[in-house]
Amino acid sequence: MSVKRPIRAEFPGRKSPAGAVVPAAGGAEAGKSPKSGGLRRASLMQEPVLVLNATFEPINVTAVRRALVLLLKGVAQAEELHASEVHSSVRNHRVPSVIRLLAYRHIPQQSRALSRKNILLRDRNTCQFCGAIFPSSELTLDHVMPRSRGGRSSWENLVACCYRCNNRKGDRTPEEAGLKLARRPRPFTLHTSRQLMSLIGHRDERWLKYLFY
Repeated sequence: MSVKRPIRAEFPGRKSPAGAVVPAAGGAEAGKSPKSGGLRRASLMQEPVLVLNATFEPINVTAVRRALVLLLKGVAQAEELHASEVHSSVRNHRVPSVIRLLAYRHIPQQSRALSRKNILLRDRNTCQFCGAIFPSSELTLDHVMPRSRGGRSSWENLVACCYRCNNRKGDRTPEEAGLKLARRPRPFTLHTSRQLMSLIGHRDERWLKYLFY
């Protein structure tokens, strides 16, 4: 497998607050309002990018914005690119689909940090009671065993939940509220992360040759 040179760039003069990389204005369609173009560009910067270790092992999924920062710092290089572009004040850059770290990073075999973001990622933004998918802003975390009964804030007792199901469950167990968990909550391990990478990868065929597990 050939190795491309890392992407590096200097940005003389004006710098933007977002790290001197902003989406290309030329990418907006004719006849679209500046507001709609801005929303589309912001969405592009949040698209998923597969991150490979130096050994080509997939280890994470990040957003385009963060991936570009890693490229510009010279700590990663692009392995696969989209047709879309973003631009600085002096040059355009192709949007990466897959990047690879230039230095090997040791990944400990342990759970990720317990956080709202990681719980929603583990549960794929899906309410674990009604099975509907929601934006992050429309989800909360529910303690399967209520805290009033000694339920802990742990991987095994926290699940993504929509507000409707959360209100229905209240301070009860799922069984008492007539609700059923979609799946047993588990810690978010490296194996879990790889499963999610594989699922997201089905949207982008550029990932498939790296998802070898």
